[in-house]
Amino acid sequence: MADRTSITLLIVDDHPVVRDGLRGMFTAPAVGEPGFDVLGEAADGVQAVELALRLDPDVVLMDLRMPGGNGVDAIAELTRRGARSRVLVLTTYDTDTDTLPAIEAGATGYLLKDAPREELFAAVRAAAEGRTVLSPAVASRLVSRVRTPAAPADETLSAREREVLELVARGTSNRALAAELFISEATVKTHLTHIYAKLAVKDRAAAVAAGYERGILGRG
Repeated sequence: MADRTSITLLIVDDHPVVRDGLRGMFTAPAVGEPGFDVLGEAADGVQAVELALRLDPDVVLMDLRMPGGNGVDAIAELTRRGARSRVLVLTTYDTDTDTLPAIEAGATGYLLKDAPREELFAAVRAAAEGRTVLSPAVASRLVSRVRTPAAPADETLSAREREVLELVARGTSNRALAAELFISEATVKTHLTHIYAKLAVKDRAAAVAAGYERGILGRG
């Protein structure tokens, strides 16, 4: 940390107005609580990884859907590189296809952007200490998912892989798929490789056919 009473931050969001707002919020004088020191800002996941490794902040506030490099890929890369920084996702999305991949990739916490200011501050402090922090909506979703086992047909693919397969079934190209999900084409190809292996097929057409046969996709 910058000193014994401040928590260092890296803000990651593709919207400049959001970054400015967060910086202003975290640089305002704190009363009776540890303060914050914003070390830098990033507009996409690729830049976030580079800055997080170079600046070594205590906490990375990470948006998820960003052109040029999404948050989940950035979290996974920071985890792979052994980064000390804790990642607290701050996004507007709370669907399974967003929350689960982010947590599986290594996020310490997941908060929605409509969280009150004090809740956000408390979440950052908790993340800095290594404690898991989840917004009530996300926590309820995860508990519900644990209590309700997935159908056998869905167990083979992750939430993200099912999303990719659904887009493939619509005839979406790799480039268009990458743009739709805010991921790189390389990541699309990785997802497809995993899908082919799990469904024991060799190409897109066979994967779609297997998806319908197993009930992963809707009725053909």
